[in-house]
Amino acid sequence: MAELTLRRLEQGHARIRSVPIAVTPEGFWCCPSPAAIQKIVKNQNLQDKQRSAVSPPHSKASSVQRASLPPVEKRLASTSLRSRLIAEDQRCLNSGIAVPASSKGQERPQIRQNVEVPRKISVGFGQTETSDLKVMLHGESGTSVRMSVHKSILAGYSSFFAEKLSGQSPVPQIEIHACEDVEIYVETVGFMYTKDVKQRLIKQSVPRVLRILKVAEVLGFHACIKSCLDYLEAMPWVGEEEENVVSSIRHFQDGNYGISPILNRVASDLSRPPSDTLSQIMELVLESREDRGRREMKSLVLKLLKENNIMANGSVDINVQSLYTSCRRCLGSLLDLFGHASEPGFMDKSLEIREPVMRQISLTADNLLWLVEILVDRQASDEFASLWASQRELAELHSRVSVTSRHLVSRITSRLFVGIGKGEMLPSKDTRKLLLHVWLQPLIDDYGWLQHGSRGFDRKVVEEGIGRTILTLPLEEQQSILLSWLGIFLKSGDNCPNLQRAFEVWWRRTFIRPYVEHHGSLLQSADST
Repeated sequence: MAELTLRRLEQGHARIRSVPIAVTPEGFWCCPSPAAIQKIVKNQNLQDKQRSAVSPPHSKASSVQRASLPPVEKRLASTSLRSRLIAEDQRCLNSGIAVPASSKGQERPQIRQNVEVPRKISVGFGQTETSDLKVMLHGESGTSVRMSVHKSILAGYSSFFAEKLSGQSPVPQIEIHACEDVEIYVETVGFMYTKDVKQRLIKQSVPRVLRILKVAEVLGFHACIKSCLDYLEAMPWVGEEEENVVSSIRHFQDGNYGISPILNRVASDLSRPPSDTLSQIMELVLESREDRGRREMKSLVLKLLKENNIMANGSVDINVQSLYTSCRRCLGSLLDLFGHASEPGFMDKSLEIREPVMRQISLTADNLLWLVEILVDRQASDEFASLWASQRELAELHSRVSVTSRHLVSRITSRLFVGIGKGEMLPSKDTRKLLLHVWLQPLIDDYGWLQHGSRGFDRKVVEEGIGRTILTLPLEEQQSILLSWLGIFLKSGDNCPNLQRAFEVWWRRTFIRPYVEHHGSLLQSADST
């Protein structure tokens, strides 16, 4: 067990304690912990506050009381005081932190709290008795560290110190002012006394290694820089560490440190366009037959595409034409499946025959709904609205298929109405009119099931979307659709979309607005005369 001297010097009275620590054969200190410098200052401040809160102010009464103690009681009090001091010293030695002895006499609490005493710490590396250079670090927080080091070691590892020591006259001490990170500076200098820096970085955190890398670059400590980069290449990054690492090492590209393996984590040199990769991901998800995996990946991919559209401004996006190719393929498959499921006698067949067809209908409709969500987010869904409105044959077969499978088709219709109502798409008037005439009745037929058997269905949002879509048509078309809806609503109640808000707007447009405009024009004519 070698010994490293860790000292603290304060203004006034002070004690210097030698703390026994473990030192490697190379002379590298490994105890106290790298945070010892910070703990010294924090612990001393805490002890000062505790003493100020517990110790009573010096008074004549206390002096008289101490003077009146019998000799036996004086010895007992002295013994008790020595015991407390010994216990305090032992605790400091066990923690590896040096604490100065209390100065004679009690200081007033307000003076100890207001006066900031500068801290000075002394650290030695290797064989301290052979050290021939002192390096003084002056931190921005007022802490100063004096390092006892060896010229040959610092000059051999650090280009910064080699330049400082290259003069003809001997340099007994080097002063470094405004040191941003005293703790890491001391630790980095300590790395010059070990053979394997990379081994010393094991179990360090990524943020701490980035701090070491910064100091090593300032010192021109190339072996340490290389070890830090090797560590960052092999170490997993968590959360914000990725951005911190990339921003900290990019400027090393001009050197010979070989940071490409690190940057390859976040940047690819492949010639394949990212859009092709996105298309491949889309196809894999659409072809999946596993319910949970497909559902979770659809949600994840949709979320990531939305983030990409916001953060990257759509610079790397999926090919819209490939999306429409997938949509048309799903529509063709859906039409064939509806035709098969609507054949006479199909529902009388065994469950083993019917179930695969029904499952495939649900799967295809769910895929199509997912594609519509992506198109809406890409602001490219107007063409699909026209494509969906033209599916008269599919809408006619809709009522012949079991509602347990077909209700997802109505989810596609409701999503388009919501998109039109929110202004997420702007299809033409003819498309909006055709969409309502072809698909509103199938949606009404499935409405009861959608409310109770379809996860994620928001009735209020859908009803708002349908109403607003109707109100974009000419007044005569609004009247035709809403009167037809009224007849169904008065019979079905909750199993029909509640379009009362749209009905109120149509009512005012039809019965109140003409009167108001006519009355206003009469008043205007009267005023002009």
